[in-house]
Amino acid sequence: MTMLAILTPHVLSGRVAAPSSKSQAHRLLICAALADTQTEILCPARSADIDATVDCLRALGAEIQYKNGSFWVMPMRAAWPGGVLPCRESGSTLRFLLPVAAALGADCTFRLAGRLPERPLSPLWEELCRHGVALARPQPDVIRLTGRLASGQFTMAANISSQFITGLLFALPLLGGGRIDLTGQLESAGYLEMTCQALGRFGVETRWEENTITVAPGGYRSPGRLQVEGDWSGGAFWLCANALGAEIDCTGLDLASKQGDRRVHGALAAIRKGNATIPGRDIPDLIPALAVVAAGTPGTTRFTDIGRLRLKESDRIATTLALIEALGGSGAAGPDSLEIYGKDRLPGGVCDSCGDHRIAMSAAIASLLCTGPVTLRGAQAVEKSYPAFWQAFASLGGQIAWEEEA
Repeated sequence: MTMLAILTPHVLSGRVAAPSSKSQAHRLLICAALADTQTEILCPARSADIDATVDCLRALGAEIQYKNGSFWVMPMRAAWPGGVLPCRESGSTLRFLLPVAAALGADCTFRLAGRLPERPLSPLWEELCRHGVALARPQPDVIRLTGRLASGQFTMAANISSQFITGLLFALPLLGGGRIDLTGQLESAGYLEMTCQALGRFGVETRWEENTITVAPGGYRSPGRLQVEGDWSGGAFWLCANALGAEIDCTGLDLASKQGDRRVHGALAAIRKGNATIPGRDIPDLIPALAVVAAGTPGTTRFTDIGRLRLKESDRIATTLALIEALGGSGAAGPDSLEIYGKDRLPGGVCDSCGDHRIAMSAAIASLLCTGPVTLRGAQAVEKSYPAFWQAFASLGGQIAWEEEA
C-alpha cells in the first residue's frame, strides 16, 4: 500500500531529538555479536535498516533482544551452516556482513530486496574469492557463500565504497589481524573513521597510515554498555529546514562525532551565500536535502563528485532533480553532478519518493518553500532510516493529511 502525504505549507518550530545513528548502530551491533560476552547497546530509535542487521546477526547465531530502548547482544558462539540472512534493502548490512560471514566460514544465503540487487559488490566480491571464498548468484536477489576466508593482505579500491573496506575491517580480527591496502581516492573517509572507532571500543587495535589500514591480532572484547549517538544524516533535515525559515532545536547531535554528515553546517553556510559549489564525495546522503535548500536560494548551486548517488535506493541525482522540478524548481544533472537554479519560492505540486527515504524526507522539507500544497507519493519510505520522521514533522507544526493509494 502506497501512502500519500498531502503537506500544507506551514512554519516548523520546536524541539526534536535526532534519531539514533543507523551507521553507528550497524557497527556496534556487529562488534557486539563478535565479542566475548554480552553487550548492552542503548539505541532509542530503531529503523528497517538496523533491524535488517539484527536479523542477519541472529541468523549467524547471535542472540539479540530489544528491551526498554536497548539492544542486548549475546555474541555468536558458532556460525549456523545453511543460515539465511535477510538483508532486505540495507546496503550496509550486506557489505559489512559478507566478509564477516566469510571469515566465520558460514555456509549461508544472503537475500536482497528493493534496489539492493542492482548495487555494486565489485571489487569486494573478487577480493573475497581471491582469499578462498566461493560466491554465487543463482538469482539476482540471492547470494550464496561457501568456504572460509583466508588471512593475508587485502587490496581494495577506496574510491567505490567505504562499506567494502569496513566489512573487511570487521572480518580481520576473526582472522588473527591483517592489512588492507587502499588504492585510488578515498570516498567517505568519515565512515571508515567510525568503523575504526567502533573496533577500538571493542578492544580491536587499528592503525591507519596513508593508504594502509592494519588490524592488530586479538579478538573483540565487550565494553559492557554503549550508547548509539544521534544521527547527523537524519538530523540534517531539521537543520536544512532551519535554513528555510524554521526554528527547530535538534538535540542529540555530537559536534565531535566521526559522522561525515556533521559537515552539514558548512555546506548550508556556503549555499546560503549564493552560487556555491559543494563537493559531495564525503557527504552523499546530504545532497537531496541540501538541494532543496539550494532550490530556495537565489543563484546557482552546483554539487560535484556525486556519481555514487545513482546507485542508492534510487538514482538520487535523477530523483532529487525530479523532486525539485515537480514542485516548480529547476536544475540540470550530469553523470556525477547536479546544478540547482534557486529562487525564493516554489509553487508546490505532486512528487514521488521513488521508494527512497531521503527523497521522501526532502519533499517534506521542500514544503516549507512552497506557496501551495505538496502531495508526496510513497511517504512510507522513511521507515528505512527514520520511522518517526512524520510524527516528528507533525509535532513541529507540520500540516499533513494522509490518503491511501492502491
